[in-house]
Amino acid sequence: MIKTMTLRRAVIIWSVLLLLAVTVFLASLATGSVTLSVAQLLRVCFGDEDSVAAQIVHTVRIPRAVAGFACGALLSVAGALLQILLRNPLADPYVLGVSGGAASFALGAMMLSLPTLYINLCAFAGALAAIMMLLFATRRTWLQRASHVASSRLLLTGVVLATGWGALIILLMTLAPERALRGMVFWLVGDLSSAAHGWFALIVLAGVLVVSLSVATQLNVLLRGEATAYALGVAVVPLRRRIYWLASLATAAAVSTAGSVGFIGLVVPHGVRLLLGNDQRMLLPAAALAGGALTMMADLVARTVVAPVQLPLGAITALIGVPVFLWLLASERR
Repeated sequence: MIKTMTLRRAVIIWSVLLLLAVTVFLASLATGSVTLSVAQLLRVCFGDEDSVAAQIVHTVRIPRAVAGFACGALLSVAGALLQILLRNPLADPYVLGVSGGAASFALGAMMLSLPTLYINLCAFAGALAAIMMLLFATRRTWLQRASHVASSRLLLTGVVLATGWGALIILLMTLAPERALRGMVFWLVGDLSSAAHGWFALIVLAGVLVVSLSVATQLNVLLRGEATAYALGVAVVPLRRRIYWLASLATAAAVSTAGSVGFIGLVVPHGVRLLLGNDQRMLLPAAALAGGALTMMADLVARTVVAPVQLPLGAITALIGVPVFLWLLASERR
């Protein structure tokens, strides 16, 4: 059942999720190889910058937590937008092959033993290449007024391209030297250990949220059906193209920062929608906060539960996401 959304209710929801995200963020800064109390954390953040603990917090934990929040938020917003664009509740940021393109280019850079910065740049370039390939393959589809035809062809083309990228990834893994395999596997399932450029993802997140919220009212109309949207004056084709670009760029920024982190983009928008309603003006910021908090929480578990061994981030999000998704499906049947 879609719940009525008011500004007061939306502010309460955002405040609760923001408090959750801030709590997880502070826990991420305080927990690790050197555990800090609240008083120590405050001194490290606002005064004592010369200690070992301060160096760890400022150079490792803050960039990692920022990258985790930004990646989770980007994937959640991308998932919410794609579920509208494709009119498919199972759509997630990786269904159109953007992740496959990013992974292929990143793994190629790893085989050449390039530095982390170049690996991230190659991943972003691969994601953009995948976006352009899909746009070229479906260029005539975008002009069709029948959204169900455009959505199904876009989805089918994306799945086919994703399969091709998957085959290329298998070939690269087969040909890769043994010394590079562990890093390649970790990248494929999500890894924030080398995420030193989370601020870029955070800037992209701000831009994606601003643009997507500017068309949130039109997205609400589009959810009522294409005929209704045309009758109310919504330019459906340009709106569809804008949603695709926003979701693709959000996915590209997230994947190039932390690899392929699964289930966040699929589960979080569904959870927010089922629990809080389907008004996009509320849902998009709420999904960003919830996705960011969940990704930071999963990363905290991944690097502390069996320390000093670090678990792949994608494995933790999948272990959380699978039962949650199954529960959501069961709830929808009822």
